[in-house]
Amino acid sequence: MASADHPVALLTGTNRGSGRSIARELHARGYRIFSLNRTLTGEEWLHEERCDLADPEQIRGGVARVLATAGRLNVCVSNAVDRVLDPIADMRWEDWDRSLAVNLSANFHLTQAVLPALRSGDGLIVFMGSHAATRYFEGGAAYSAAKAALSAFVETLLMEERNNGVRACLVSPGAIANLDGDVDPHKMTTHAVAKAVVSIIADFPRDLLVGEMEIRPAALPERPVTGIDRLLHV
Repeated sequence: MASADHPVALLTGTNRGSGRSIARELHARGYRIFSLNRTLTGEEWLHEERCDLADPEQIRGGVARVLATAGRLNVCVSNAVDRVLDPIADMRWEDWDRSLAVNLSANFHLTQAVLPALRSGDGLIVFMGSHAATRYFEGGAAYSAAKAALSAFVETLLMEERNNGVRACLVSPGAIANLDGDVDPHKMTTHAVAKAVVSIIADFPRDLLVGEMEIRPAALPERPVTGIDRLLHV
């Protein structure tokens, strides 16, 4: 059980999926957990602040309330996403704008809000990226564009803030069984993803900086096409 003397972690999107698993794993390691969630679970241990990440004012207000309660911050995990998987020709502009607001711009606003506290606490901020940043697919324009830009953002943040005592890391996962009831053996479980993320936070030496961690499912649904045979599938 975490106490007031234990390290503090702020996460976005802890109401389900990977975010919830990461929060649970950190909590088990003794971290005090605070959350920015659009949909609240009502579970006391998550210390939730209602926050729509598409609204910069809600992000900054939520972070301010967390810091006022916690008094400090050691770790921030930017996890929440909003997926729009429509073809470009059919996508509503409102959905495009919201996707970039949540999946990209929210990371900027969250980072600015937490940086002073992380600088004071020799802190770490972990951003959840995606294979979609480099592996494009039909219907993924908004999601892939945001995740590709996020990669550039995190690398720039790392260069700017490492001498201020702030470490930044991008975790780029492949397919995750994020939805309730998803037991596809060709996807990573949220528990496995949480173990990988928390290893960066809690297990690695403080003088070692992990700039990016790429993780993927161990099992493939079918034998991959390799070598010259790829020419048959273009």
